[in-house]
Amino acid sequence: MCGTCCYGEGGIYFSDDEEEKMARYLDMPPEVFLEKYCEIRNGRSYLKTGADHYCIFYHQEKRCLIHPVKPARCLLWPYYPAILREKENWEMAQGACPGINPDCSFEQFVQEAGK
Repeated sequence: MCGTCCYGEGGIYFSDDEEEKMARYLDMPPEVFLEKYCEIRNGRSYLKTGADHYCIFYHQEKRCLIHPVKPARCLLWPYYPAILREKENWEMAQGACPGINPDCSFEQFVQEAGK
């Protein structure tokens, strides 16, 4: 919940089902949600980022404004397949994510992901 993973330019894509859930949570039609908060790239819908380069739904004090319905990509972090496959990717994530125990080994991390 620190928000470190919410920072960066537009990497959070989502499915049609997730779009519906987020729009419903925000009490708006899906087409309004898409127009206001999303951009389409490479055939996928992505959440926009704000002028501060954080996810459009990240608030410095309140944190994730759509937490109950956030996309699977957000729920999965930091257990992305690329991080679980490659120790080098895990080392980079460990250095960037304060939520990853600095004393945890790669093997422990992979085991934790499987729980």
